[in-house]
Amino acid sequence: MRGYSRDRFPHWRDVGKNCDVRDTVLQRDGADIRLSGCNVVGGRWVSRYDDRTLTDPADVDIDHMVPLANAWRSGANKWNDAKRGDFANDLDRPQLFAVSKTSNRAKGDQDPSQWKPPNRNDWCRYAKDWIAVKHYWRLSVTDAEKAALRDMLGSC
Repeated sequence: MRGYSRDRFPHWRDVGKNCDVRDTVLQRDGADIRLSGCNVVGGRWVSRYDDRTLTDPADVDIDHMVPLANAWRSGANKWNDAKRGDFANDLDRPQLFAVSKTSNRAKGDQDPSQWKPPNRNDWCRYAKDWIAVKHYWRLSVTDAEKAALRDMLGSC
């Protein structure tokens, strides 16, 4: 994709005391968290996409609800790197979630017309979160995305 690179979206910013966004999300989304300084070294996470319980932080990815490449195609290509960094590290909207590596890798940079969580119980929340992020950041939505989101919202 012309001009796109993950490096154009500086992510896992320092959020103070040498803690980064990744560890912040791991702490927020987990239970029984064990730390070494700010680094999460253990805990328990339930991956909303596939309903798997994970106990090793190495098995957990932090998913960008709207993937960086999708955001690029949807308008982030016109942003400066600082705004792309704000998007990639957005803790205020439903943009970052601790999920299983396998589900995050299966999703890749696909939109809801191309990939839906295997856990159908998450479809309603997933669609609402996708819409909230796209709306806040003023990112475009394709007709195929709209149709898939409408279908997913039918599960609410």
